[in-house]
Amino acid sequence: MISQTETLAQTVGVKRACEALNVPRSSLYRARQAPKVAKPRPKPARALSEPEKETVRELLNSERFYDQSPRQVYAMLLDEDQRYLCHWRTMYRILAEHDEVHERRAQSQHPAASKPHLVATAPNQLWSWDITKLKGPTKWTYYYLYVILDVYSRYVVGWLIAPVERADLAETLITQTCAKQGISKNQLTLHADRGSAMRAKNVAFLLADLGVTKSHSRPHTPNDNPYSEAQFKTMKYRPDFPDQFGSLADARTWLRPFFHWYNHIHRHSALGLLAPATVHLGQAAAVQQQRQLILEQAFSAHPERFIKGTPKPPSLPDQVWINQPEALTPDPVNPSDQDPVFDTAVFPVSEAVSRPPDVETAHSQSGILMPL
Repeated sequence: MISQTETLAQTVGVKRACEALNVPRSSLYRARQAPKVAKPRPKPARALSEPEKETVRELLNSERFYDQSPRQVYAMLLDEDQRYLCHWRTMYRILAEHDEVHERRAQSQHPAASKPHLVATAPNQLWSWDITKLKGPTKWTYYYLYVILDVYSRYVVGWLIAPVERADLAETLITQTCAKQGISKNQLTLHADRGSAMRAKNVAFLLADLGVTKSHSRPHTPNDNPYSEAQFKTMKYRPDFPDQFGSLADARTWLRPFFHWYNHIHRHSALGLLAPATVHLGQAAAVQQQRQLILEQAFSAHPERFIKGTPKPPSLPDQVWINQPEALTPDPVNPSDQDPVFDTAVFPVSEAVSRPPDVETAHSQSGILMPL
């Protein structure tokens, strides 16, 4: 615009050209001025000479002071060597000239957390568990929902609702769930995030006694536990999920039918539209055969409607991964639920579990329920 204004100004004048092109005259005049060249800053007479700077730099990077800050070096030289070279701020400037103003202290180096790679080819090989909070009747009141999920079948094998998050409750849940599912030694891997209950020593000892391999997500990496996170999202996106629960009994009343729906009614998109209970109980093959028979009958009645030939029902994945290695297959199994409203399944078994004495005393009217 400035160049166009200059060209037009030669014909109609500067004022009219600027008004016609909506360019401030001050901008035009400023563009005509030659750029100012910055004058080099004069070197102060009191500045250190180049040999003196090199001496300071060599001392700061010496074996004695390489892990000390300039302030520490300044003080140590005064106290131990009775020597003054320059102010510590000058030391910082000398280091900055060589891009050496970094962390100088010796610090522990923590190796990067290893990425868990877990695979399941059948039910009861890999479980994932987590704890989520449900809002209670008043502010800052929560109920804690413990859920153990079979990764391959997405079947909720055990859950527990309690007014506290505590390792002994997780221990009780894991023990009874393994007993209910008939888990033998060296059969199962149990994956969880890095919550306090998940990393508790008594839980680790329990898993060792049961012969269950434990696995943990990397720190601050929720994607390492995607199946439990997806199940919690499915639950909290249900149309009838309440904003808060009036009591522990209310929470149990809502959770029982939800988990039944999640395990037995909901058709999971990642399971070939099968219910988790169908896959977990080994009924998937029979259901797939029945579906194929119905599709073949539909094809025989109207073959013109199926341009790609005989239709096939959605297939069940052979393997389900947590952090699948990229070199294995280009199309990893999607662990998340596709539809947050109609994405869940359930199982009907629920039985009361005896409560720990302290919980029973403090919450005698609420109690704890764990269906397995």
